[in-house]
Amino acid sequence: MIQINTRQFLSGFLTALALFSALPSAAWAQNQPQKLPTVSLSAGMHIIQAMVAQTPEERGIGLMYRKEMGNNEGMLFIFEQASTQCFWMKNTLLPLSAAFLRDDGSIVNIEDMKPQTTDSHCSKEPVRFVLEMHQGWFAKKGLKPGSKLTGKPFVR
Repeated sequence: MIQINTRQFLSGFLTALALFSALPSAAWAQNQPQKLPTVSLSAGMHIIQAMVAQTPEERGIGLMYRKEMGNNEGMLFIFEQASTQCFWMKNTLLPLSAAFLRDDGSIVNIEDMKPQTTDSHCSKEPVRFVLEMHQGWFAKKGLKPGSKLTGKPFVR
């Protein structure tokens, strides 16, 4: 038999509830696209304005709930350390392509992803960066594995 001290349980529960409610309102809780700082990246002569998702919460939300995005806009996901990165499209309305990038900005592989699916799309080697753009953007610009992006986040 398990005995629970009701007073201690209630006190702990109320403390947890107070801490949770004090957190800033998250975009995912409101089904709204998140607004993040941007960084300029270059792919040859093409300039990309990429929102930067670098915290676990920002990366978890990604481009969810976004109904539109400019032609040269995307999202750069930055991870603390290189590992196999896998992405899915739950609650993501736009078809996207994800480029998995080495620290120097070179493309490892590109995966096309269908909206609102939970299919997993993974990097072929450990990476710290993933850039999501409109589906087909990389192909239209002639970018493929081995192509290199430049910008502040990448080691020169």
